[in-house]
Amino acid sequence: MDSKYFIAFDLGATSGRTILGTLTGDKLTLEEVTRFPNQMLQLNGHFYWNIFSLYENLKKGLTAVAQKKVPVTSIGIDTWGVDFAFVNEEGALIGLPYAYRDPQTIGKKEEFFEKVMPADELYGKTGIQHMDFNSIFQLYTLKQRKDFGLTHASRLLFMPDALSYLLTGKMVTEYTIASTSQLLNPETRKLDEKLLEVLGVSKFLFADMVEPGAKVGMLTEDLCEELQIESVPVIAVAGHDTASAVAAVPAANKNFAYLSSGTWSLMGIETDGPVVNEKTTHYNITNEGGVDGTIRLLKNITGMWIVEQCLKKWHKEGTDYTYPQMVELAQAARPFACFINPDDPGFTNPQDMPKAICEYCARTGQNAPQTHGEFIRVIFESLALKYREVLDVFRELSVNPIEKLHIIGGGSRNKLLNQFTSNAIGLPVVAGPSEASSIGNIMLQAKAAGVVSTLQEMRNVISVNVEPDYFSPADAEVWNEAYQKYISIIKK
Repeated sequence: MDSKYFIAFDLGATSGRTILGTLTGDKLTLEEVTRFPNQMLQLNGHFYWNIFSLYENLKKGLTAVAQKKVPVTSIGIDTWGVDFAFVNEEGALIGLPYAYRDPQTIGKKEEFFEKVMPADELYGKTGIQHMDFNSIFQLYTLKQRKDFGLTHASRLLFMPDALSYLLTGKMVTEYTIASTSQLLNPETRKLDEKLLEVLGVSKFLFADMVEPGAKVGMLTEDLCEELQIESVPVIAVAGHDTASAVAAVPAANKNFAYLSSGTWSLMGIETDGPVVNEKTTHYNITNEGGVDGTIRLLKNITGMWIVEQCLKKWHKEGTDYTYPQMVELAQAARPFACFINPDDPGFTNPQDMPKAICEYCARTGQNAPQTHGEFIRVIFESLALKYREVLDVFRELSVNPIEKLHIIGGGSRNKLLNQFTSNAIGLPVVAGPSEASSIGNIMLQAKAAGVVSTLQEMRNVISVNVEPDYFSPADAEVWNEAYQKYISIIKK
């Protein structure tokens, strides 16, 4: 039986990987070929992405795959959302893309609502959760500053589209990544020209919109000559990593919610169309684009970012922990000693995350954690309780009963947090695949190649190739009591 080979470039906010996917009949295997860091650059008070370093790492990935001497069918790229690069009229990138954690947009959302368009009107047009770093508020800020990049741009390309452009010389706007921008009408699946007008941004700044599975172009001749490789097509997969990840949920029906767990946690349900009403407005729920015409009705939650930043601080102080050590420390710590709201603005990008947690506890009248184990346990418990808070909203919104929670992405390997989550929500948790974005990316390429035809066919293949972990709820009374305390704390 012939095998098909696909390259997935899966780029997150802290690292990137080159994954070689091999599909032989219904058997899917993944091989991590390269892994590389992706760190925000801090320059003169701003935070940027080093897109040129990312491009060099893509080239290294292509070279490493070429050494395996397999016939590659296609290439796909997925990244985080909202951020973008500018291209001038000569086709050159202008500077470095701003990172979503750049402080320039702090307060701009509220200013936009006051001076340009009320929050409810903007939500009614886009169905997107209001967040400071959404592309619309980045553009609003850059327009005010008369930013050089925006002023001289011929094209705006979202991150996966910008990297595809560097590989192919062709420009597209992929639908799922564009849907994170808060510039799209969720009904028409096109840019809202009224929003662009009030921003003072031309619709011609954007390349043609394409759906997941469209061909962007072939690797350029110059690149192939430089790397001594054959030219293959680059496919616009679901460019938003969460869209690719959700496509990889091994679900047999629609009676589920999902949690894409990583630096960010994104919880939601899959719907056949946008849901924009009083409830979604009240709860600030987002309608992002999915595969095969679906909508990812979801909410962004600060995820493993908080513990990652604690680990970073402790590393600077000379202490490092493996995951088993973290679990051991957390299990030994006193349960429910205090609670934090993971989405508190104080945790967005502090210089010292443990200090930010202590300050939050002081502000809310709680005793702060003292040991590293207590910090870890507080973060995990608070995340699990936050997941319950958000899942209760989706229970109200879903037309289907939510019978289980599928946890996908790197955070699905965190068995302690998975058990805490099952306890908190009172539902079974199905954890895996951890490589959901890569698998979704690869299977969308397989769909473009005609190997599968529908989203459910993709999931059927995925389900026979992954072995998820299962968690059942326990200690209901204790966790219900803790949830009430958590709610009382976050309302202070």
